[in-house]
Amino acid sequence: MTGDRAQPAVAGLITALVGFMGAFAVVLAGLRAVGATDAQAASGLLVLCVSMGIIGAWLSVRSKTPTVVAWSTPGAALLVTTGVPEGGWPAAVGAFAVCGVLLALAGLWRPLGRLIASIPAPIASAMLAGVLLTVCLAPARAAADSPAQALPVIAAWLLLWRFAPRWAVPGALGALAVVMVVEGASVDGRLAPGLDVTAPVFEPSAIVGIAIPLFLVTMASQNVTGMAVLQSFGYRPDLRPILLSTGLATALIAPFGGHAINLAAITQALAAGPDAGPDVSRRWIAAVTSSLGVIVLGLGAGLATAVAIAAPEGLIEAVAGLALLGALTGALAVALADSPDRDAAVITLVVAASGITIAGISAPFWGLVAGLGVRALRRVGSVDPS
Repeated sequence: MTGDRAQPAVAGLITALVGFMGAFAVVLAGLRAVGATDAQAASGLLVLCVSMGIIGAWLSVRSKTPTVVAWSTPGAALLVTTGVPEGGWPAAVGAFAVCGVLLALAGLWRPLGRLIASIPAPIASAMLAGVLLTVCLAPARAAADSPAQALPVIAAWLLLWRFAPRWAVPGALGALAVVMVVEGASVDGRLAPGLDVTAPVFEPSAIVGIAIPLFLVTMASQNVTGMAVLQSFGYRPDLRPILLSTGLATALIAPFGGHAINLAAITQALAAGPDAGPDVSRRWIAAVTSSLGVIVLGLGAGLATAVAIAAPEGLIEAVAGLALLGALTGALAVALADSPDRDAAVITLVVAASGITIAGISAPFWGLVAGLGVRALRRVGSVDPS
């Protein structure tokens, strides 16, 4: 009985550890890709963890539902593919803030949420797959460029993926630490947590090229999926306060480097499922414990950033790619399913993964435009068989 009562708290700690270790490399890679300095990236990681913890604990206690809040991992992958926008890091910060406002509006104004939900699932998933594909190529590149350093990391991930999947990415990070010790890498820099404030600049191309795709992938890949996970375990929370609180928090932390927070998807299952105990009415404790745990882990943002800087070139990106392979598999499965929108989805994927920039706007946005355009064209002149 004592074990059953402690099970939600234990599950919560595992959720926090797996969530942080499994994706912090993606977040750091994304923030640095859009122009953040090492100090700004560490600040972003810190405020993301603190805001995730506070909002997640509040929502869980308020609703007695295991509501885990996470950073937008697909959003961070999007940033990796976007590159530094016109206007630099301040423009990226402005885009983060706009994304937060859009998330809050989706909670306040239901037609906006319905509009996002109306994007065909194959096309939305294809845009996400195009974003993820670029990042997921990193392990192959690292294996070719630095086999002695990359192959042990990949081997550790593969072994754990086969026998203990939830620990595959933390295991890869452990192998990376061993490689760094063998290589004699030294970890320097500011290890204590610190905040770095940047005044946002609202650059139109960054809003279209970063804020809107970030909003779309966060809604479609995180919030909608997270709700589906909760519903699969019998929970029916109101999405409105989730969107409103995470959106406002995203807008508030943007000047400190946070890109987006949202309802968790993958780690949600750890806190809402059987791993959190047989009593479904007490599983919210797992989400609260996870929230507190991620705040503590966030205090190590400076150390995590310093390790990422000291790692051999390409290896942090390789770990990020390994962390996203599961998400890529899921996105491709939906995008390429046998449906009338499959051709449009393939075009969306190809354009989103192309890395093109037109008028300062990055490829994922143009992928969505291309896919929706092809879908509309296919419907021109079509005859209803009924």
